[in-house]
Amino acid sequence: MTGSQVFFRDYATRLQATLEAADLSPVGTLAEAILEAWRAGRCIYLCGNGGSAGNAIHLVNDLIYGAVQGRGPGVRAHALSANAAVLTCLANDTDYSEVFALQLQTFGQPGDILLALSGSGNSPNILKAIEAGRALGMKTFAVLGYSGGKARTLVDVPIHFPVDDMQISEDLQLVVGHMVMQWLMAETAKHP
Repeated sequence: MTGSQVFFRDYATRLQATLEAADLSPVGTLAEAILEAWRAGRCIYLCGNGGSAGNAIHLVNDLIYGAVQGRGPGVRAHALSANAAVLTCLANDTDYSEVFALQLQTFGQPGDILLALSGSGNSPNILKAIEAGRALGMKTFAVLGYSGGKARTLVDVPIHFPVDDMQISEDLQLVVGHMVMQWLMAETAKHP
């Protein structure tokens, strides 16, 4: 094998080993909560920074359309990282640590779900979003890497992958989201 092939094989092995060692029961808890919220007309809010912000936007797309594939209305979902005008306004006029929490205070309702995506679990805007969600009576979840940070103890249900690699942590955010989406597809096909 070439040097690059060895590097890529090592990455794939670390990703696979992290996933295989993980407790996936919290993913089931998330999936059930989203299904329940969907049936009740509740909204799912996702947030993250950087690559995790991109993942939040991607997973909202999967929830809105992918979970039903045109068989009916999708999950009401919103990425708090999606609106550049809102993000830059709030960051400029208040503080970047408030950009998600202030949106939740405007849109969030009791029984809605917050899914935070974070490698470290320590970003101030993620922590403030979790606190705002809890204050509103939302169910809070997070997909976390590294030690899970402060978010691990703040959320109702942490989905934690103890891996010290940001890219693998972000890969696993999408894996979790895709697992949930495919489970929702299967459930709605059985029980529309």
